[in-house]
Amino acid sequence: MGPMYYIGLDVHKRTISYCVKDSSGKIHAAGSIPATRLDLDRWLKALPQPWSAAMEATLFSGWIYDYLKPHAAALKVAHPLMLRAIAAAKKKNDRIDASKICDCLRCDFLPECYMASTEIRERRRTLRYRSLLVRQMVQTKNKIAVLLMEAGVSYNKQKLHKAGYFRELLATNPNIDEGLCSLLRLCRETVVRLQRTESGLVRSLQRDFLLMERVQRLMTIPAVGPVTALTWALEIGDVRRLSSIKKAISYCGLCGAEKSTGNTTQRTPLSKQRNRHLQTTLIEAAKMAPRISPDLASLYDREKQKGNANRATLAVARKLVAYLVAVDRRDKDFLVVKNENRTAA
Repeated sequence: MGPMYYIGLDVHKRTISYCVKDSSGKIHAAGSIPATRLDLDRWLKALPQPWSAAMEATLFSGWIYDYLKPHAAALKVAHPLMLRAIAAAKKKNDRIDASKICDCLRCDFLPECYMASTEIRERRRTLRYRSLLVRQMVQTKNKIAVLLMEAGVSYNKQKLHKAGYFRELLATNPNIDEGLCSLLRLCRETVVRLQRTESGLVRSLQRDFLLMERVQRLMTIPAVGPVTALTWALEIGDVRRLSSIKKAISYCGLCGAEKSTGNTTQRTPLSKQRNRHLQTTLIEAAKMAPRISPDLASLYDREKQKGNANRATLAVARKLVAYLVAVDRRDKDFLVVKNENRTAA
């Protein structure tokens, strides 16, 4: 094999800037190409062999990563927040960014981030689309309530979105005119359609051969339903990449950042550097967990006595992360072991 060539890629929606260097740092090629498969094919034919490349993680990096990986000796994706050499630069453009990414790769200084497999990313896309449907469904339900309040119509808040009560309200309330009735029916049809689509997506993921066994195993944990189990499996990917429960808690955004200087240590509120999909799902699961599990209920009560309800919910969410990591690593169903009034997975 000849000498290795290193390539830095600055990926954007329409263009990809590149810089090709050898091990000594000499530039062999630099420029920009359109971000299409046809132009990537032409560019690949002109590259010196062998080569390794790196790119920054963006919305558009996934398909480019999949397309280039079979042709590269090594292909890495950099964590965007960790590329301080680019973020702190005084002069910044696509050509310079590609050159700095190339230098980080060449000097083995690239802050590499985890890249899930193509199969996991495809299914993760489906689950995140389900979150969009849920948000739209909530917005539409709120719009129904707003329309009724604008017309001064009294209604039962707990029963409003039940089919029988909704039909009865439209049929018997004299304050709902024909125009308002048509809008309310349209909103109701939208809610029903979104509910059916959302349920279908969740069922299809549960029955997926790649996820079915893992999801069923995770659902043996108290307060972990299909959505929580699917979110964990698809957002975490390979759980063994997280070497400890503390790192898993940090990845899920259930702890604050730490700032230490001298003898002073300061804890900040919950860090924004997290997987927001996991954070939201786990906190929602933790709110329901004390109603389902006596052990988690006792944990919630103990923590609530020390602080407030939000801190107690975070403590339950961290315990759920510990359960999820243990079950996922051991490939065994959740088991409660009674030993001096302690619960283990």
